[in-house]
Amino acid sequence: MAVRRRRECLACGHRFTTFERVDHAPLAVQKSHGGTEPFDRRKLIGGLHAATKGRSVSETELEQIATRVEDSVRLLGSTVTSASIGVAVLDELRTVDEVSYLRFASVYKDFDAAADFHRELALLEKSAPPS
Repeated sequence: MAVRRRRECLACGHRFTTFERVDHAPLAVQKSHGGTEPFDRRKLIGGLHAATKGRSVSETELEQIATRVEDSVRLLGSTVTSASIGVAVLDELRTVDEVSYLRFASVYKDFDAAADFHRELALLEKSAPPS
């Protein structure tokens, strides 16, 4: 996570070590109600935990998903919409676990009827690679 460098003072010759780390620009999230708040990775991982509860998805996989989602939305700019984060999460969960995908989709897309689940299952089956 850091680059270690040995340096030397040109004036006195003293040698010392520095550590260089990437400093990410702050990422802001534009909420659907119009407000803006700082991106919170813990909230993202909390949502992933809720969607994958009781499923065989490891903590390491959740961390990797969160990293991929954060990296992909950072490419969109310093301010992203909560909708773009939700779509990125759905794309990741689709490949990891279908049940977790449906759980997250039901909250994210605000399902209120069984027909919503049927529609989403049909979309999931269309996009799934043939076995």
